[in-house]
Amino acid sequence: MEAKWKGKARAEVKGAKAEQVWPLLEDFFGLDKWFPNITTCIPVEGISGKPGCVRFCAGFKTPVDDPAKHALNWTKQKLLSIDPSHYTFTYSIVEGNVGFYSYVSTWKVLPKDQGEGCQIEWLYEVEPVQGWKLEYLDSFIDNGLKVMAQRIQAALNTMEEALKA
Repeated sequence: MEAKWKGKARAEVKGAKAEQVWPLLEDFFGLDKWFPNITTCIPVEGISGKPGCVRFCAGFKTPVDDPAKHALNWTKQKLLSIDPSHYTFTYSIVEGNVGFYSYVSTWKVLPKDQGEGCQIEWLYEVEPVQGWKLEYLDSFIDNGLKVMAQRIQAALNTMEEALKA
């Protein structure tokens, strides 16, 4: 049996402090605002930000999707733990149609040691996924996280500009 795949991605949010970015990520039911191609992220059970809550996410494309595929990709994700004082949370995929089993992920917002900005870190592990290579998953998560960081940065910049006007 092949060992679990493990990976890590990081993306910088320029000019934003960790305490500005954290509230946007800790909204567990708001992933569709930031992650590319997720068209739906809605609550299934529980209260957003409380361990045990479950979200339904759909609409994303994976690196192995056949262009002729018409079925909608979806997952249900359960928040396992959250620590606002350390800007971190962990969740698992509990159901879905993209072949992820025993998937667990931790997201962290890391303040920069010097200067402005912060980083979002996405750690993940999953049993090997049929039809995938680890490089596909690494690329999917890395690219998705970079887009998320850019969207968060743009939203915070928009707010800052509006408040200056």
